[in-house]
Amino acid sequence: MGQIKESMVDFIGAHPKMKYIFFGGKGGVGKTVMAGAAAYWFASQGKKTLLASTNPVHSLSSLLDQDVFGRHVQVEGAPNLWAYEIDTKDTIERSKKEIREKIEWFLKYAEIKTKADEFVESATLNPAFEESAMFENMIDIMFKDEYEVYVFDTAPTANARRLLGMSSVYSLWVDKMVKSREEAKSLKELLSYSKKNEKDPLMEYLVNFRERMEHAKTLLTDDQLTAFFFVTLPEALPIAVITRFIQWFHDFGIPVGGVVVNMLIDESSLGPDAPDFVKNRVAMQKEYMEEIWQKFDGMVRAIVPLFDTEVRGVDMVAETAKYLFAPKE
Repeated sequence: MGQIKESMVDFIGAHPKMKYIFFGGKGGVGKTVMAGAAAYWFASQGKKTLLASTNPVHSLSSLLDQDVFGRHVQVEGAPNLWAYEIDTKDTIERSKKEIREKIEWFLKYAEIKTKADEFVESATLNPAFEESAMFENMIDIMFKDEYEVYVFDTAPTANARRLLGMSSVYSLWVDKMVKSREEAKSLKELLSYSKKNEKDPLMEYLVNFRERMEHAKTLLTDDQLTAFFFVTLPEALPIAVITRFIQWFHDFGIPVGGVVVNMLIDESSLGPDAPDFVKNRVAMQKEYMEEIWQKFDGMVRAIVPLFDTEVRGVDMVAETAKYLFAPKE
């Protein structure tokens, strides 16, 4: 059996400036619980902390047993901790409005007599549009810099990887857009008697957008400020999922903080009369733990047991935090 070489407490101790913490993994592995426990722990260290969900399927309100939807709410029973479930619908509507304005600018500038609505519809029907809107909302929260620590409960890992990778993709896209815009502007000036210093709001937006993306990328790739933790169960599919995604995150330059194993059954708590189902489950988990120690050698930060009740309410979140931030044995 392997052992933890650098615990979560050790890791955070070695990164005293750590400010942006993300939890991701396959759906159903306990990302929200781990994000909640981490946020609770940081708040208990005296740091003003925001626990935010960028997952379209929110469960922070259920976890905390308090309504934190659509606004920053101070969590009862947890000093220094605020929580916020981003209102996806509101985010999308706001993004649609902004896109309509940009397209109207473009059409007016290009002197095209077409309504923006059909362009807006085609742009916003793209499956990545919701993720893009959530990413924008997430970096808005980060840029406001109202908290000392931000803990994000992300969407299932495939979405999270795209979400965080967007800073790189956006930069390339905007560079091309700016170049095209400059060429179009030069051509228009050649063919027109209009004033050469005519204001170009779309160009201003693109330049501003590029600066925002560069700032976001700087924050998200700084291994002293940012860490992405993967949550897994001692089961085949969650292990396979995070094995793939750890490599992808490395490719994007997003710092991987480590792996958290959740819902491990405590073998010592089993009596001789334990049902065969439970014994078989323990044997299965034991095999997968060997695989976890082998695949993620040196990256396992904590092992959290399977509790006999669901993790709900601040007291249970605090109990989980004890295991997530347990000192190394």
